[in-house]
Amino acid sequence: MEMLTIYGLMSVLLMLTFYALEARAAWCVLAFAMSCVMASIYGFLAGTWPFGLVEAIWSVVAFRRWWLRNKNESRTKDGV
Repeated sequence: MEMLTIYGLMSVLLMLTFYALEARAAWCVLAFAMSCVMASIYGFLAGTWPFGLVEAIWSVVAFRRWWLRNKNESRTKDGV
């Protein structure tokens, strides 16, 4: 396998793993968002720009979910 294919496989496997673990902790949501960025980079490098674009959008959505969850968890800890 080529290095680009291995990189793409690893990024998608990380996405799947951290998506499955999102309910456990906020850092899993952040890791999912970062793996979406990795998959987006793969999509553009592989010449499949629609995949790269969709993954870029997913990463923005995931980063927002992480931000909101992290904000809510800190409020809960502070008792607000």
